[in-house]
Amino acid sequence: MSGEPGEERKVVQIGHISGVHGVKGWVRIHSLTEPREAIFEYQPWLLGDSREEVRIQQGKKHGKHLVAQLEGVAVRDQAEDLVNRQVAVYRDQFSELPDTEYYWTDLEGLSVRLADGTELGTIAKMLATGANDVMVTQGERERLIPFVRGQYVKSVNLDEGVIVVDWDPDF
Repeated sequence: MSGEPGEERKVVQIGHISGVHGVKGWVRIHSLTEPREAIFEYQPWLLGDSREEVRIQQGKKHGKHLVAQLEGVAVRDQAEDLVNRQVAVYRDQFSELPDTEYYWTDLEGLSVRLADGTELGTIAKMLATGANDVMVTQGERERLIPFVRGQYVKSVNLDEGVIVVDWDPDF
């Protein structure tokens, strides 16, 4: 699944274990995926700093929360030991997207510049605002640039690591 032999696979956080559910080892999940339930489509999960691989036996929506039963976790005490651990997966587990769609993790770290080559910074993170996603760029100063293709984002080249934008550099 990784590109080259010996190449380390990129790990992406997709949520965390936020609590326990019941007495049979179920855990409550905070998902960063869109839609939230998509977190259950990825196997295995990599838990915490140690990136221990675990498989989901069952995952479901329960009221406003997501809950999961993980292999090897059968009682509440075991589940409590997992609370606050990050849930991550390998980047190569993500499905392919159409050419005009991007995973945020692939945009973070890209260089943002104007068509004339003026460097505005790199994408530190992405924000969801409801109306549209926003690139938080760090350069000589922080800029918040809406990720709106055509209007502000003129091109995205993942291979070159560059996003060209139409943006007032003084803004």
